[in-house]
Amino acid sequence: MISPLIPQQLNAPPCLLLDWGLVPYSQAWEIQQKLVQERRDKPDLPDVLILLEHPPVYTLGLGAKLEFLKFDPSQTQSELHRVERGGEVTYHCPGQLVGYPILNLRRHQQDLHWYLRQLEEVLLGVLEVLGLKGSRVPGMTGVWVDGCKVGAIGIKVSRWITMHGFALNVCPDLAGFGQIVPCGIPDRPVGSLEQFIPGIEVDQVRSILVAEFARVFAVEIVRTQM
Repeated sequence: MISPLIPQQLNAPPCLLLDWGLVPYSQAWEIQQKLVQERRDKPDLPDVLILLEHPPVYTLGLGAKLEFLKFDPSQTQSELHRVERGGEVTYHCPGQLVGYPILNLRRHQQDLHWYLRQLEEVLLGVLEVLGLKGSRVPGMTGVWVDGCKVGAIGIKVSRWITMHGFALNVCPDLAGFGQIVPCGIPDRPVGSLEQFIPGIEVDQVRSILVAEFARVFAVEIVRTQM
């Protein structure tokens, strides 16, 4: 069953929303790959936004350096994946809202820098709605509040179809970030919205993020199930 979630401007293209809870990283990765392949084969299929949380997991971008791990990957019990996105190592865990847009950029703008800035704009919009002053750092990708990185972005684009995406630290246990050099940036701390809005929970942020995504990408969000 498919139903509109957020009314948008007339004739806005649809974007299917898969709004899930806690999903293992490997399962979400497999689903992304399936959705991307379907859209390579049939470019007219609608865009998709997957929203979820992950159990604790570390991921490395395709060219990420192992030196940014503070543990031996051959000796750890931590879940670790090297994936096809750009960027260095990052950490996912409950309390972090992760978004995987599967977009055909031919419908939007065929420009990877534009796409990265648009994802940042979504996160900045969420922060503004919550009354927080978010910012960018020149030469870096992501979103900061008071010098703390609260939003990370890493993408893969193939034939102008996107995968991977963004992670917004709402109320995660940040201890896992202490085992890595997050995004390869040693001198800028990782933070969460909870540090600035005590008691905030992921479910309070979901609808705001969906609305901001619809606004920034000028799409009509349509809730669906797989």
